[in-house]
Amino acid sequence: MLTSSHYISIIMTLIVVSGAGIYTAKFVRTASDFTVGGKKMGSILISGSLVGSFVGGTSTIGTSEMAFKYGFCGMWFTLGAGLSCILMAILLTRPLREKNVETVSQYLATVYGKNVAPWVAVYTSVGMFIQIGAQVLAAIPLLVIIFGLDATGAAALASALIVLYVIAGGFWAASLVGLIKLVLIYVSMVVAGIMGLSFLGGGTGMSAALPAEPYLSFFPRGVGTELASIFSVVVGFASTQTYLQPLFAASDIKSARRGAILSGLLIPVIGVAAVMVGMFMRARHPDMSPASALPRFIFDYMPPWLGGITVATLFISLVLTGAALSLGISTVLNRDIYSRFRPLAKEKEMLLVSRGLVLLVGLGVFVLVTANMHSLILKWAFLSMALRGVTVFIPLAGAIFLAGRVNAVWGRVAVAVAPMLTIIWAFAFPASIDPLYVGLVISALILGIGFLYKRDKECTQRTYGDGNGIGQ
Repeated sequence: MLTSSHYISIIMTLIVVSGAGIYTAKFVRTASDFTVGGKKMGSILISGSLVGSFVGGTSTIGTSEMAFKYGFCGMWFTLGAGLSCILMAILLTRPLREKNVETVSQYLATVYGKNVAPWVAVYTSVGMFIQIGAQVLAAIPLLVIIFGLDATGAAALASALIVLYVIAGGFWAASLVGLIKLVLIYVSMVVAGIMGLSFLGGGTGMSAALPAEPYLSFFPRGVGTELASIFSVVVGFASTQTYLQPLFAASDIKSARRGAILSGLLIPVIGVAAVMVGMFMRARHPDMSPASALPRFIFDYMPPWLGGITVATLFISLVLTGAALSLGISTVLNRDIYSRFRPLAKEKEMLLVSRGLVLLVGLGVFVLVTANMHSLILKWAFLSMALRGVTVFIPLAGAIFLAGRVNAVWGRVAVAVAPMLTIIWAFAFPASIDPLYVGLVISALILGIGFLYKRDKECTQRTYGDGNGIGQ
């Protein structure tokens, strides 16, 4: 039951954060400001942007839902993202920055040719689109409780707010508000996690209240399935324009690395807190809807003023994460597809197209969510990460670590074919090997053929010279 204290706290929190978003909107003057913040961001803003982009409905409400159903394995989503941030800081930051590009598609195009960009744009945009759907699914139980809407109305409101937010402020708004949200979400979720663990009676009480299988196991659905879950996030996160975008927006390489490492340490904390809440609600209210575990805990067990701040922060998280993903789709499609047909387009035209694409994404997400209203939130999130990872991760690794040693045609084939075969495998053999493994192996094999092809071709040229049988 919501009290006046809940509503006052919610409204005050929304006013403060919305004010920051309106203020930062004045920084958006060009398409570059809209997409990479003019490349002026320091390490704290980088971390705020990364955490603000990722920590949303899937990592809070979705993780709590997964913990309610399966226990500890709910941590895999945020743990995978944290590991991926550190991987990005160590291996990807310098090569991505040195190419002076704005999208991962543009980076791959410098190695495999410009025709690779549309394939990357399409597949990764589909992956990000799916994850926006997961965000809106997570928003539904929250908005139903706050506003008394039905599920369809809640989905419509969430989709509309995502579109309006990103169109109004672009990347600068996402970055600065992400930093504010970083403080609010961590204070509120850590408190919620501590309360959940305390109500369970600590580790001893948890063991007594919940059966060891599946709740106290990290692999309740099988080792292969759970490892595929975490690995899909590791490769998918590092392959996503939305999460690579802060690295492009950093003022320098050192700031990008520090921001990514800080994010890698912070993101898993949210997962642990959400899991504690989900497991407590399973022990105390086993018959409730799993997706409502975290929202109901906030309203029923937290002090009203703190519950209001937490709800408002979760609401901001949902909108901000969906906005960041929408912006990522807009950036990729605009820079890598639209600009191919309109190479002389001016900044104002590019900015208008970016915002128009965000509107189309919002409409499409609403249709997707209303058709899959009762789906498990993290199911969509893992699927999204897997598709993005299969498309980009192996070709990106090849572009960085085997630069100039892989035939460009085979690199394009890997990007175009591996995701398509992964999707076919997922539908044709749903009960067999996880599609993520299949897709990554196919991508690696194709890239390996490209490596051997180029090596053999170079050996032939060294042996026969210009083709007249004269060695050099």
